[in-house]
Amino acid sequence: MTNAAGNPKPPAAMTAVGPVGEARRAVAGAIAAAVGRAASAGSLPAEARAALAGLGEAHVEVPRDNSHGDLASTAPLRLAGPCRMPPRRIAEAISAELDLSGMPVQKTEVAGPGFINFFLSPTWLNRTVAYILAEGQDYGRSDVGRGAPVQVEFVSANPTGPLGVVNARAAAVGDTLASLLDAAGFRAQREYYVNDAGGQVRRLGRSVEARWLELHGEEATIPEGGYRGEYIVDIARAYDAEHGEAARGMSPEERAVSMGHFATEMMVEDHKENLARFGVVYDVWYSQEANVTQEAISETLAELERRGHVYRRDGAVWLRTTTFGDDKDRVLVKSNGEPTYFLADIAYHRDKFSRGFKEVIDLWGPDHDGHVRRMKAAVAALGQEAGALEILIVQWVRLMEGGELARMSKRRGQIVPMKDLLDDIGVDASRFFFLMRSHDSHLDFDLELAKRQTTENPVYYVQYAHARISSILRQPEAVADVKSLDEVLPELDLLTEPAESALIRRLADFPEEVADAALAREPHRLTRYATDVATAFHKFYDTCRVLVEGDPPLRRARLGLAAATRIVLANSLALCGVSAPESM
Repeated sequence: MTNAAGNPKPPAAMTAVGPVGEARRAVAGAIAAAVGRAASAGSLPAEARAALAGLGEAHVEVPRDNSHGDLASTAPLRLAGPCRMPPRRIAEAISAELDLSGMPVQKTEVAGPGFINFFLSPTWLNRTVAYILAEGQDYGRSDVGRGAPVQVEFVSANPTGPLGVVNARAAAVGDTLASLLDAAGFRAQREYYVNDAGGQVRRLGRSVEARWLELHGEEATIPEGGYRGEYIVDIARAYDAEHGEAARGMSPEERAVSMGHFATEMMVEDHKENLARFGVVYDVWYSQEANVTQEAISETLAELERRGHVYRRDGAVWLRTTTFGDDKDRVLVKSNGEPTYFLADIAYHRDKFSRGFKEVIDLWGPDHDGHVRRMKAAVAALGQEAGALEILIVQWVRLMEGGELARMSKRRGQIVPMKDLLDDIGVDASRFFFLMRSHDSHLDFDLELAKRQTTENPVYYVQYAHARISSILRQPEAVADVKSLDEVLPELDLLTEPAESALIRRLADFPEEVADAALAREPHRLTRYATDVATAFHKFYDTCRVLVEGDPPLRRARLGLAAATRIVLANSLALCGVSAPESM
């Protein structure tokens, strides 16, 4: 099983955090011990013990259907091959040897072809409510990452034009992934790579120069491969206001260079402004021009040569990337002596690892899909371990309105800018909708739905649940009870209704949902989880009167459950970069 980056996807039981995680770890240990006893008793072959050790752990997961228990183990299915036995017989042999004394397990059952289902004690599950109330904003956080530094580089759009909607999607995905990694105990650094060097900046400068000349009544032509959006005219006007007099005394080449730098700086500031508006703040803005110097490129080439991965052919210098899984070798230095962009990119990644990162995650656009293998091969050629570089491809976005492609922008010569999207539907809906599907899937973004102020709108639906709870907790008959929720523990056993138990069960999953989403690099899990919690709460609210009259203990228990739900909704929305309103 792999994640979207093609890296091994850790099974959920590996995280083992929070109340449910602790139960999973305990159950996994009990299964391992039972396998050993069954092997000693002869009900399982001796190979079973070694087979389980080879599997790494007795995998325990959370079933999608609660009728199949709170936890389930597929260990019998995984042991069937090595043991040469039907998985159900293995499940029965393990179940007969299970010692669950002292564990929060009420009962077990063997089901299907070879599952072992575990039903947790309602009393133990209900204690999750008190745990959440005590943890507050920290609920969902863990130390799975043990402080390991991870760099997440995302968006990194060329500073030759405004950010578009696919950049906005990358911003939502990358920022949320970094937040998930932090919550899972890693130390995530957000980085933006500014491509402010090379031919694109020269073309940008010549494009601005052409528009600047037109502003002064001279005929000019945008160069081949240049930039034609109306924003180029805006840049030309801004340049003229600041440097117009000086520009008249420059040669055309000097003007193009000056205007290229000016335009790049202006675009970078525009990117920063729109990303900050979107809730994305980077730790590092890394300039290619300032950092990927000729010296850095030469040192990178020398290191690759020392490691024996470079050769010369037809006057060019090549990297033997086929050694590391690429389909063909790649040119590092052209026959005219000019370094390729690929070599500059390798130098940049070499610098990432020299800064102490053992894990580096790049988010690239769909047009860079073909470069993944060569970049991973280059990092391997630098001596980094397999998996040190992960590359996630963030796929295209189509803006839809009335079932047809939307035409939002009146500015010719460019894609729909991120700014126009934010002006139209706002930050919350944009971020939530971008996270509703896996980043490696194409996304049809329904603008009409995103603007709808009804529960049909997914982000409104989740935010409404948070606002509804906040309204309940503000009611006069609830205020006194809310102040004493730290004393609600003995009354939680009154929460026995199916809707109450289903909601508690989903709240208990949150720490592992966070850790699993971080490890699998799948931030879209958060929106799905938040929607599940909102659905469970709305069912609870419709089934069970929260401010029940004549039964203060039950009222306090339900208020405690409502308050715990609000914490989980707020924490999950915060990780998504979406607000949690108190009223709507």
